[in-house]
Amino acid sequence: MNDSAPGRIVLLTTSHRVAPGLLSWPAWRTLHAADRVLCADPGHPLLPYLREAGVKAEVAAPDARELVEHCRAGGRTTVVITSAAGESALTDGLARLAGSGRETMPALELLPGSYDLPGARLLDLVEVMDRIRRSCPWTGIRTHEDLAKYGLEEMYELLEAIETGDREALREELGDVLLQVVFHARIAEDDPDEPFAIDDVAGGIVDKLVHRHPHVFGDASALTPEDVKEHWDRTKAAEKRRESVTEGVPLGQPALALAAKLASRARAEGLDVAVPAGEGIGYALLAMAVRAEAEGVEPETALRAAARAYRDAILAAERAGGAGA
Repeated sequence: MNDSAPGRIVLLTTSHRVAPGLLSWPAWRTLHAADRVLCADPGHPLLPYLREAGVKAEVAAPDARELVEHCRAGGRTTVVITSAAGESALTDGLARLAGSGRETMPALELLPGSYDLPGARLLDLVEVMDRIRRSCPWTGIRTHEDLAKYGLEEMYELLEAIETGDREALREELGDVLLQVVFHARIAEDDPDEPFAIDDVAGGIVDKLVHRHPHVFGDASALTPEDVKEHWDRTKAAEKRRESVTEGVPLGQPALALAAKLASRARAEGLDVAVPAGEGIGYALLAMAVRAEAEGVEPETALRAAARAYRDAILAAERAGGAGA
C-alpha cells in the first residue's frame, strides 16, 4: 500500500437557484482556510465573489489521481467547485481510487455550500418556459387567446383530481395549472405596449394577500374563520370600489356556479332579491341554486357529485345488461 496521503479533498456544491455569493458559513470558512481552490468552469458565477472575498481560485479540472497526488505532495485542503457533470466524473474517479484497496486516500468531504429554499424549483420552471418560448416554433407564437381553452381544461382536470381524491393526479394537475400561469405570464412579457412578467404577477398576489390578511401581517384581530372572511370582503370591497355587487362576476362560468355567486353577492349586501318569476326548467334550476347557496351548499359541486352517482348507476346498468345477454 502507498504512503499515507495527508490532507483532505472537499467537493463544494452550490445551487444555481441561490445567488452564488450566498454561501453557508462552513463553506466560506473552508474556502478561506484552503491552500488550493479549483473550479473547472471559467464562467462559474461564484468566481467573482471568491475574488471579492480574497479567495484565490484556479480555473482547472484535475482528475481524481491528480488531486490525491497533490495531497501526497503536502497539500492540506483542496476545495473543488465544478459543474454537475464534472462533479459526477470526479466523484466517480475518487470512489474508484478509494475502493481499489491499493490507495491510502486523503479525507474526502462533500460540503453543500448553499441549499435550495422552498419554492426554488419555480425558478427552474420560469427558466425552462423562457427557453421554450424562445426556441419552440409552436410555443413561440402562442397568444393568450390560444391558451384560454387549455386553462379551462386543466382546471376541470384539477377539479376531478380533487373530487376523486387521487393524490398523484392532484400533484400532476396542479403542475399543469401552474404551467398555464407561467405560460401566460411569459406571453405577456412579449407584449409591445403593456408588458409584464411572472415577477409582476407574483408580486401582485403577494401584495394582495398581505393587504387582505391584516390579522396576520398587521394589528387586526381575527379569531374565527368568519372574522377572516369579514376582513377579506371588507378589504376587497374597498379595493374594487364597485358600483354594483354584480361587477366582477364572470358570466362565462358554469350556470349553477354563476347563479350561486350572484346569490352570494346579493346576500352579503343584505339585498332581499326574489328569484324572478318565470316558467321552465331554467327558473326552477335558478331557484334551486339560490336556495342551495343560502343553505351553505355549493350547487355546482352538489350537482357534480350527483352526476357522478348517476354515471355509476349507468355503468352498473350496462354491466347488468351485459351479464344478462
